[in-house]
Amino acid sequence: MAGRAPVIGLTGGIASGKSTVGRMLEELGAEVVDADQLAREVVAPGTPGLLEVVATFGEEVLDAEGRLDRGRLASRVFADPGERSRLEQILHPRIAELARERLAAVRGRLAVYQAPLIFETGREGEFQGVLLVDCDPELQMARLRVRDRLGEAEARSRLAAQLPAAERRRRATWIVDNSGSLEDTRAQLLRLWEGELAKLRRAP
Repeated sequence: MAGRAPVIGLTGGIASGKSTVGRMLEELGAEVVDADQLAREVVAPGTPGLLEVVATFGEEVLDAEGRLDRGRLASRVFADPGERSRLEQILHPRIAELARERLAAVRGRLAVYQAPLIFETGREGEFQGVLLVDCDPELQMARLRVRDRLGEAEARSRLAAQLPAAERRRRATWIVDNSGSLEDTRAQLLRLWEGELAKLRRAP
């Protein structure tokens, strides 16, 4: 049986295109563990995570079926750094534990942990490198407003809650610029896959 796969992080600002690059990596043969999916799992109905979120923020963060209303909760926590910190204290340890389990189980060419806050949570040292998806800030703003149906003020608030782009670039191992076409992004990623990531996959 193949040994444990090398593990890299995949990160980027909100609406930068992490999911797009993650899908491209899967097409190339990597196995992606998505922190956003794990975040949904740890607050699924009946989980201790959801119970703690409701105990902290109240039942108004639930929808009519008793599931977490992620949009309503996001609007609330992004408007208040203290509330955002309380939510992160509930979610981050649970997500990190589940991510370690999933990544340890990957056997094959390359494991990728796709997460928005790798640098913000100081986790880059857990990986054999971190791939940053970068994006023109005005394009990022436009994508975010369309994707999440946000006004300009709320979109800027969400962007401001993240690490400055220059700091992410400074701390990244590799960078893919997703400001252009999908073909351009794919070409950059393919060069990386056949270059630095190939060396990583071949390492003993």
